[in-house]
Amino acid sequence: MPAPTIQELTSPSTWALIEDKFSPFAKETLEKLIHFVHNECVPAEKIYRAQIPTDPAKRWTTVIPIMVELKEKAKKLGLWNLFLSKAHYPDVGVPLTNLEYAVMAEIMGRTGHLASEATNCAAPDTGNMEVFARYGTPEQKKKWLVPLMAGEIRSAFSMTEKGVASSDATNIRTSIRKEGDEIVINGHKWWISGAGDCRTRVHLVMGRSDPSAPKYLQQSIVIVPSDAPGVKVIRPMKVFGFDDAPEGHCEVIYDNVRVPASNIIAGWGKGFEVIQGRLGPGRIHHCMRSIGLAQRALDMMLERVTDPNRVTFGKQLYEHGTIVADIATSRAEIESSRLLVLSAAHQIDRFKAKGALKEIGIAKFVVPLMAGRVFDRAIQSFGAEGISQDTPLAAWWAGVRTLRFADGPDEVHIQQIGQRELKRVPRLKELTAETKEKEEALWKRTGTVKSHL
Repeated sequence: MPAPTIQELTSPSTWALIEDKFSPFAKETLEKLIHFVHNECVPAEKIYRAQIPTDPAKRWTTVIPIMVELKEKAKKLGLWNLFLSKAHYPDVGVPLTNLEYAVMAEIMGRTGHLASEATNCAAPDTGNMEVFARYGTPEQKKKWLVPLMAGEIRSAFSMTEKGVASSDATNIRTSIRKEGDEIVINGHKWWISGAGDCRTRVHLVMGRSDPSAPKYLQQSIVIVPSDAPGVKVIRPMKVFGFDDAPEGHCEVIYDNVRVPASNIIAGWGKGFEVIQGRLGPGRIHHCMRSIGLAQRALDMMLERVTDPNRVTFGKQLYEHGTIVADIATSRAEIESSRLLVLSAAHQIDRFKAKGALKEIGIAKFVVPLMAGRVFDRAIQSFGAEGISQDTPLAAWWAGVRTLRFADGPDEVHIQQIGQRELKRVPRLKELTAETKEKEEALWKRTGTVKSHL
């Protein structure tokens, strides 16, 4: 049986809307990707989970064999580093626009993280590669970007801190100071994705380098090899009971860690500039993948409720009105969110991430909420099985719930969008006053008696 078409996996109307914006290369790549995800990644999902050791001593030191196979297949197909747009990174990028990649990320997202990692398009490596590509020196690129792009190593981005409200990055207290020709780092971080992975070789650590500088110039980012003396991975944090091995989201202490002064990224005090450049596209990548996973959950729900073995109160599940309403609502929400994400991706292509802050911000809080609702309805249709380890739905729900914190909590984006909207008020008042003047002129010219209706 042939692989599904892009219309089957997304939306015929949406594809018709954007098809003419896809280059021949992008269409060919998309077709190969659909075949790869459908024929290679989806069948490997349970194998991948089964190959993660349950033994705590091996759980974090094992490279999953099926993932190694998938990566080799993806490389041979040319499905590699698709996230890195040549338009923004001409030296190392792939000739795909963000809009084209958005559709591909949705397809990859149907397997959770599996297809994204298999194609070297998984966080936090994607954002870290963008940092090295955009801000790294030639030496930094050679040492870290090249092996990251080759998939030979993985990485971590170390920002969030224990005991600190890290949603406001100005609160970060990790100390970064220069001492001779070295940089000394001391701090206590947690929820550091990728830090538990035995393949991780480098951390990008954000900390305070100059408390006396202006507010947004106090922070810097430093390259820290994962095996540097003083780097202590304390434990993996669990997300609703899931430890997300082998990558993990870890608590990490940097105890008097020393690295060469040349390990600074972009220069002293440039931390905020770097994280803003890193987070723009990365935020939208999460949203793209979440659309695909929500679509997959709806597909699973449709199969479940039409299973002839699932009969309650004399009816199949799909014959109950509440189930039909849940299906329709999920479809409507997925369609709406997909258009929102594609619009944001298109704006990034036109104006780069800085010119698409509104669209990125809206997508950031709308899409995870939508996906969570879709997962919840799918879980409900599966009954107790939906919250068990026998389906991936519970893990998917936990993952997407986490996205409402990752790269800035919902509240931050909602506040920014609300404040942006409020800036429109003076112009709106001008337009309303202009309309009122024209209305008054019409009353006088027509001689119509004013109504109190």
